[in-house]
Amino acid sequence: MLGLSQQALLRLPWRRSLESIALPVIALTAALIIFGGFCAMAGANPFQVYGSIYKAAFGRWSAWQHTLILSAPLMLTALCTALPARLGLVIIGNEGALVMGGLAAMATGLGLGITLPPLMVQLAMAAAGMAAGGLWIMLAGALRYYRGVNETISSLLLNYIAIAIMNHLVEGPMRDASFVIKPSSAELDPANWLGAIPGSRIHFGLLYGLVVCLLAYVLIQRTPFGFAARIVGGNIRAARIAGLPVGKLTLAICFLGGSAAGLAGMVEVAAVQKRINQSLVSNYGYAGILVAFVSRHNPLATILAAILLGGILASGGILQRSHNLPDATVLVFQGIVFLCVLYSESLYGKFPCFREGEG
Repeated sequence: MLGLSQQALLRLPWRRSLESIALPVIALTAALIIFGGFCAMAGANPFQVYGSIYKAAFGRWSAWQHTLILSAPLMLTALCTALPARLGLVIIGNEGALVMGGLAAMATGLGLGITLPPLMVQLAMAAAGMAAGGLWIMLAGALRYYRGVNETISSLLLNYIAIAIMNHLVEGPMRDASFVIKPSSAELDPANWLGAIPGSRIHFGLLYGLVVCLLAYVLIQRTPFGFAARIVGGNIRAARIAGLPVGKLTLAICFLGGSAAGLAGMVEVAAVQKRINQSLVSNYGYAGILVAFVSRHNPLATILAAILLGGILASGGILQRSHNLPDATVLVFQGIVFLCVLYSESLYGKFPCFREGEG
């Protein structure tokens, strides 16, 4: 028969799994209650508001398509935070990596034009976007490892630098003088646009997001590389004693996270924007941070969290039309969810029912 400690060890993984599910659900429930109070103070019926959100996000196939279109970049930008978090790093440079990826992808697409088959051009754009986004976040990782610069601050500041670079280029060297609505680059050749999945209006960027999240899960959970990364995140001193290449792991993980956000930038310019302008800064990067924390930095759970947040973002218009709430109300909801999830992080390990040998 098993001893008491052995039985507790067998129960512990199940308890931790239950805790990792229960606390985010509780946090989301608390966010719903708080947001309901906000809607009530604004003169709207909270239950009707929630009904409208569901209808706009998941009520019919056209709503589902809109939700999935918005969730595609969120899956990718979330990995920019989720992967470095495995090393204990808090990276929030997702927006900057997306912008740099979009810039590199557009420059590649405009440079190649129709000299190559569309599929080759799209692959080249994806590679350029991933390389640019990866190098951008790897810079934050390098500053952290070699110079001790706080990666949260440096990656946040890199967002502003990336946006400033984009503004300079679209208002200068890359500007299309024939497009007078606002400073923009030339339009990507229609032959190189990222098309829609047959039978829907959902672009292939959704498949990119799903595939990359699955690959990230396999990399982190099923490979020696991922195991080494988790060891570094658990105890960096022990990892150094064990001879693990902490510096290389830091740079590699940061590059991979940034490359996912860079791919999101490529998807946006090739499937949605078709050109570079200020519309590329659409806060997908910042929303990806929320997705990463809601999913507990699990690449598979990131898919579900991205779809949930994509549905919330898709409901902004209907809240304005049906309930006289500002379109930015969904951003208030997003912020409340973020605060509740961050607070729930401090509760892990605090409840006896989830601890070994208790409950």
